[in-house]
Amino acid sequence: MVIGGHSGFGEAISRRFVAEGARVVIAGRRADVVADAAGSMGATGTVCDITDDAQVARLVAEVTASHGDIHVAVNCAGFEQSTPIADLTPDRLEAMHAVQLTGALYCMRHFGNAIAAHGRGGAFVSISSLTAHNPSRGLAAYASAKAGVEYASKIAAVEYGDRQVRFNVIAASLIETPMTSRIFRYEPAIQALREVTPRGRMSTVDDIAKAALFLCGPEGGFI
Repeated sequence: MVIGGHSGFGEAISRRFVAEGARVVIAGRRADVVADAAGSMGATGTVCDITDDAQVARLVAEVTASHGDIHVAVNCAGFEQSTPIADLTPDRLEAMHAVQLTGALYCMRHFGNAIAAHGRGGAFVSISSLTAHNPSRGLAAYASAKAGVEYASKIAAVEYGDRQVRFNVIAASLIETPMTSRIFRYEPAIQALREVTPRGRMSTVDDIAKAALFLCGPEGGFI
């Protein structure tokens, strides 16, 4: 199961998992976009707004009923609206935290319980961001939500570990996706980042997909 599996990191992860032989279900809020993405990669698409706990519960029940036990879940849902704290209105703060913190916890709960229930183990991966560790202007709402998910994932790993469900997080660096494409218009800034990166290149969505595959597969079974 890949939440937000129709775009950016989620699309790359979904395609990688399909290529490896997994039966993949992707979910998002826009039925038409999800259906198009799922059809193009050989996955199944469904609709879910993770800010609604009842919808997440229903998603898990419906996927289990139609596809069998869930073994892996990846939550890629998120968006960012850069806003200084001085201008951080309640509606903007609540919207970002509803998706990236509250909704993320709903997913951890329902998918964690579903994976634990069948007793054969599995993995849950959340996508975070290095902005949770590297303070930057305008990212208080976004980065605080990601930091919260990272810490909640540590707790989930403790709580679900003896039920053979592993929780991990991938903290992504700046990578070009539909959400970040505007930043990549500033080539001098991107070139500066390339020059301070040991590999001499920017990371890609495929790098994230490979990390997710490792963490969800048997090679990452003790992480």
